[in-house]
This record gives sequence, C-alpha cells and structure tokens, in this order.
Amino acid sequence: MAAMRAQPMQVLPVAPGSHLPLRRYVRHPREIVTLVAAVVTSVLLLVVAVSEVSVAIDQRRTPDVYALALIFAPVLVWFARGQLWAQQRLSGIKLTPEQFPEAYSMLVDAAARSGLSYVPDAYVVLGNGVINAAASGHGFRRFVFVNSDLLEVGGAAREPDALRFVIAHEVGHIAAGHVSYWRILGTFASQWIPFIGSTLSRAQEYTADSYGHALAPQGARSAMATLAGGKYLGRSVDVDAMADRAVTEPGFFVWVTNAAASHPVLLWRMHALRDRRSPGRLLWRPKEPWLWGTPAAPGAYALPAMVGFVPTPLEVAAPSIAEAPAYAAVQQTYGAYAASPVDVAPTVGAPARREDEAVDRAGDRAGERAVDRPAPDPTRDDDRWRP
Repeated sequence: MAAMRAQPMQVLPVAPGSHLPLRRYVRHPREIVTLVAAVVTSVLLLVVAVSEVSVAIDQRRTPDVYALALIFAPVLVWFARGQLWAQQRLSGIKLTPEQFPEAYSMLVDAAARSGLSYVPDAYVVLGNGVINAAASGHGFRRFVFVNSDLLEVGGAAREPDALRFVIAHEVGHIAAGHVSYWRILGTFASQWIPFIGSTLSRAQEYTADSYGHALAPQGARSAMATLAGGKYLGRSVDVDAMADRAVTEPGFFVWVTNAAASHPVLLWRMHALRDRRSPGRLLWRPKEPWLWGTPAAPGAYALPAMVGFVPTPLEVAAPSIAEAPAYAAVQQTYGAYAASPVDVAPTVGAPARREDEAVDRAGDRAGERAVDRPAPDPTRDDDRWRP
C-alpha cells in the first residue's frame, strides 16, 4: 500500500526565474541592508551562545536557556513551521475551485502574475473578529491563511478588492522569499535585539505591500480602510485624512512605537501606499515640506505608475475659518484644484459629503455658483491610489 502524502501544490506553466523581474522592482530598497544586519547580529549571538554553553559545561552548571534556544534553533524553527502547517490543514478551510472559488481565483491570479511556478495552499481560519492574514512554509511547501472575517461573503461588509489586495500581499511574501526556512533561521536571534529584527520585518511588509499594489492597486484603499475600521466601519473611514496625518503626527513615542513594531504603523503604511514616489519610511515619519505651506499644484505628481500625494482639502477640516486672512490663498489654490481636469475622487462615506457641503458654503459666501458633485461610489478607488 502506497504511503499517504499531502496533496502537492498546483503547478503553473511559467519559465524558471519568472518571479525575479517583479521582485527586483517592488522590493524595498532597505530590505537587503536590514537583512544583512539581522543575519550578522544572529551569527554574533550564536557565537556568544556557543561560548556560554561551553563555559557552563566546564563549570558544571545549567546553560542559559536563550543560549540553548539559539543552538537548537534549526530544530525549533523546523518543528514550529511544521506544526503551523498541520494546524491549518486540520482546522482550516482549504481554498479550492469548489470551496470559495472567487478567493481561489484571486490566489491563482496573484501567484501567476507574481511569477511563481506553483499556487500556494491557502486556508480560511476562524478569526473571531480579528482582521489578519499570514504566509508561511514548511520544507518546499508554501501556504497562506486568511482569517474568516476577511472572507465573509454577502452583505455590506463585502470588499472583494480589499481581499484581492490582501491575498496579493501574502503571495508577495512568498515570492520575495520572506518565508524561506533559511531566512527565518538566519534572522532568528535578531528578533531579540531591539529595532534590528523589527526593522527588517517592516521592510518586508513594505515589500509585500508593493506586491499588493502592483497586482491589485484598486484594493489598496479599501484594504487599509478595513485594517483601520474593521469589516463594517471600513467604508466610513476617511483613508486620505489618515494618510495626511502621517506627516503631522510627530513625537518621540511615535518613533518608538513604530521602531518596535513588526509592521509599519498604519498611518505611515497608508501614506506609502498612496504616495508611490518613494518607498515607505522605516524609522522616520514621512515629510512633505510643501504640506506646511502652499499645496502642490493639481496633477503635479500624476505620473504613470507614480500617483502623487494630494492632501485632503482644508475646507473639510475647518470650514468655519473661511474668513481668516491666511485661508484666502489656500481657498484660491483649491478653487483651481476643483476646476482642474485631473479628476481626483473625494474621500468615501460621510467625510466626502462634509467636503461637498463645505465647498457649497464657501461658494455661497464668495457669490459664486457651487458645482454639485455626485456622491462617490464607495466601491471605487481614488485616482490617487491607482498605479
């Protein structure tokens, strides 16, 4: 009787190395540098751990538990990854052409367009309200698991573009080599050193976000809104206002919070996804000098695949200060912005309606005829978020 084995991953007809061109394009420019720093740190700590165990044996005492963990890291990492894969297989709902076919087609599409020669396994696991997804591997196996709250079907919570972006993000982790056993092992000890392992992790998240933006740009906005407000409030989140605040939220504890986090803080992440002129910031908050003065000319950064940063119009936040002297210049700038042929959709939900009302009031005070703009479709993406 033949031995029972797990079903192999679906093979895709692509040429070897097809994943390399996209990976070179979307990889965060600081990822390799932080990877080298993490590997060097891990090697140094391993040398210290071996020395500690040797001294402990000579002195006939119990070695430090962290030193033992470093020495046995190859076995610990292999065991943990195998156990994680088993958990998904035994408790998760596997995506197949018959089970959640829409999500499965997104998975196949992301794998093919990222240049992978196979389709990773994917599972839906009970999220209990937590919005999350992850990618991992064991041996030559690669898999993705998505919390059920991201995959709910029907009702007002449905955001297929957000799900497409999330799946592309996780496939991006696999295509970029972030879940490789040797990478995890080589950076194992760096997770214990403040800011070393976490900075590498943030760089990898920015790379995966770039994969998501390259493969599903229309889902970047709704995905960030879902992460901020959840599956129900996500459609009411003013994503652009949050991205604007990345520039205006300074402070020492802001820096510490981001530096210690495994993922970029949400405001910086939104800013990086919207402003595609430069990669996401790892340690220092985004800075746009002209945001503090005159806003940039409409469409100045609307380059192919490089949509520029446009701040949220000030009328939304402070319609009551329209009589202030400094407000006249800004209002004049945004008047040109409103008449510009570059169509940048207003933010979705209630904030967009407040913007329209503020523009109407400003136009009435100036004696000009206000232009009524229809409410945006909340399922459509903002032009600023397109590639």
